Amino acid sequence: MDGSSAVFEMGNTKVIAAVYGPREVQNRSQQINDKALIRCEYTMANFSTGDRMRKPKGDRRSTEISLVIRQTMEACIMTHLMPRSQIDIFVQVLQADGGTRSACINAATLALADAGIPMCDLVTSCSAGYLNSTPLLDLNYVEDSAGGADVTVGILPKLDKVTLLQMDAKLPMDIFENVMQLATEGCKAVASYIREVLLENTKQLENRRGV
Repeated sequence: MDGSSAVFEMGNTKVIAAVYGPREVQNRSQQINDKALIRCEYTMANFSTGDRMRKPKGDRRSTEISLVIRQTMEACIMTHLMPRSQIDIFVQVLQADGGTRSACINAATLALADAGIPMCDLVTSCSAGYLNSTPLLDLNYVEDSAGGADVTVGILPKLDKVTLLQMDAKLPMDIFENVMQLATEGCKAVASYIREVLLENTKQLENRRGV
């Protein structure tokens, strides 16, 4: 199956995701008899951070984010429908200004849907933080570096299920609930946007085919 790709932007963060599969498992020892194997690779383009330091491919953060994206995608892909196959997800950050993890998940969701990969729901992600006594949605690099707490959330909006929750600092429960609610609302807004994009793509495809 040919690859499908999608570009997703959140604020000044820009990400491209490419999906290949389902296809034959390249390493037979990794083949799973009752479901598809999901593989994910996350990288940052050399120019993505401007003057800021960029860590090389294969660093610990890239490996961790690759794992987070893979586990989040596994929660929505109906892998049992594609046994003994593999699906590869490649995500690259073209421009980084905070919220790269969420942007990568959203780009991957859009690319998977465009590739026709069966999913139980569209998993979407958004981050929110708490800075200067104020909950903030989708922190940029300056805000994220200011030392406030940052919460990254991934949800299956139709199923109302949380698939990802990461925090980089402790928050009192009442503040956490406000930040969590803000991030969840952001996820739902992203889901609505992705559905609109997919619907528009479908209409354009039907027009080209004369349906």
